[in-house]
Amino acid sequence: MEHDLGLNDMNSRPADIAAVLFDLDGTLIDTMDHILASFRHATATVLGVSLSDDVLMRNVGVPLKAQMLEFTDDAAVADELLRVYRTFNHACHDEMAKLYPGTPEVLQIIRDHGVPMGIVTSKGTPMARRGIELFDLGGYFDVVVTSDDVSKHKPDPYPVRYAAQLLGIAAEECAYVGDSPHDIEAGNAAGALTIAVTWGVADAARLAEAGPDRMIDEIAELPGILFG
Repeated sequence: MEHDLGLNDMNSRPADIAAVLFDLDGTLIDTMDHILASFRHATATVLGVSLSDDVLMRNVGVPLKAQMLEFTDDAAVADELLRVYRTFNHACHDEMAKLYPGTPEVLQIIRDHGVPMGIVTSKGTPMARRGIELFDLGGYFDVVVTSDDVSKHKPDPYPVRYAAQLLGIAAEECAYVGDSPHDIEAGNAAGALTIAVTWGVADAARLAEAGPDRMIDEIAELPGILFG
């Protein structure tokens, strides 16, 4: 269900939405178990420790190198964590990644309304493209912005603004849909309508702290927000 966040009438702003931007992992593609397994493998292999799942997953949504520096102050160790993570992650991506139910249907509804869409992800280009191609999502999106395309990363608003710029649309006219507080913070700072989804990396309470404009529990709720 859509959560009551004490906001204005839900039809007041979405009437102005000219484009919809999405995060990828945890929003369109379910890679949460895959990411967690990759973190467990890397930290156990390189650090010889078993960290809690909350610690491992708390910074999902920012580039991987920055996440590894949360586990060590040593840049060389962070590089090794990244290498081991990626080796494991790439090897089992296709068998572990899943598409969230209802995703293609909702994307088609948005496409049928003539609204352009884009992806703004902290994932690198090769793996972002791999996930998009694995589930045949490429035809829905006019732009894909990855961590390789920008010098500033979420929660900085620049990736969201850059994607909007590529579409020729002001960020303030876009909705940004994401599953992490970093997504919501980036979208808010860019002036976009932020829609938090509770099926990814963060629960409703943690997402609410980031101040989304809307929050939903199922992707099927998204067209109602966008189109009434």
